[in-house]
Amino acid sequence: MYEEREGKSNRTLSIYSRLMNGRVINKAEEAHRFCVSEKSIQRDIEEIRTFLDNQAATDGIPNNLIYDHKVKGYRIEESEDVMLSNDEILAICKILLTSRAFSKGEMNSMLDKLIDCCVPQKNQKLVTDLLRNERYHYVELTHKQKILDKMMVLGEAITGQYVIEFNYKGVQGHNEHRRTVEPLAIMFSDFYFYLVGIMRNIDKEKAFANPDDTYPTIYRIDRMKKINVTDEHFTVPYKNKFEEGEYRKRIQFMRGGELRKVRFKYSGYAVEAVLDRLPTARILDEDEGTYTIEAEVFGDGIDMWLRSQGDYVKTI
Repeated sequence: MYEEREGKSNRTLSIYSRLMNGRVINKAEEAHRFCVSEKSIQRDIEEIRTFLDNQAATDGIPNNLIYDHKVKGYRIEESEDVMLSNDEILAICKILLTSRAFSKGEMNSMLDKLIDCCVPQKNQKLVTDLLRNERYHYVELTHKQKILDKMMVLGEAITGQYVIEFNYKGVQGHNEHRRTVEPLAIMFSDFYFYLVGIMRNIDKEKAFANPDDTYPTIYRIDRMKKINVTDEHFTVPYKNKFEEGEYRKRIQFMRGGELRKVRFKYSGYAVEAVLDRLPTARILDEDEGTYTIEAEVFGDGIDMWLRSQGDYVKTI
């Protein structure tokens, strides 16, 4: 009797697991698979349906077990309220593709999973077709590295507040250097993911343009090699807690340095583009289409951006 109950439980759980993974259950095939009658499979299906109904009453998210005549089998019809709509998933996929932040393999894997898991089955072909050309012509960044594994390791170190070590060669560097860092946050900007952290065991007189700079250092994650998460913890007092959102407003160009205030005149066609690019920017004055703008930013990346605007910008 015990073996029968155990066999029935395993059978029901097997059917349930496959249903929740989007599989279609055919009674005849299941009866053959488990060497039981179709009536036994029908009872399993009814038990699963009752369980799903009870779960829906508890958590408010319905998963209906229906018979689909088109595929001649039972399947889960998920509530579309908990699924991403066509336009939402299309927007997310387009942003991912435009970021170019991942290797082609990582990108394709993420897009497939997003579509399979988040788009109602009846809409999946439409979304897939809308992305097909851009996916085919997707161009990896020149470093061609996988990023996701590194990000998970760094994310766990940030959460656990573990000191990390890694080899690093900057954009202008010729040799790798071993760095010891207290990791604070992962950020993304203009194709690349970055680690923000406090550097340890460094001669600031030699390494920094301003030895008194107490702000975090920024590292491109794809340039980090031989990452080692040590057993050493670091602590950050609550009053000094790193605020990614506030830092993001002032670090638009991922170049470290002191917090500074810049003021310039802008005479271009779209001042809103400047305000969007610099979240801390505010208009001080406007005179016949020429705007006086002030913003708080970290580092000297702003100087490069201002020069790129040509005659539209004049620094005050």
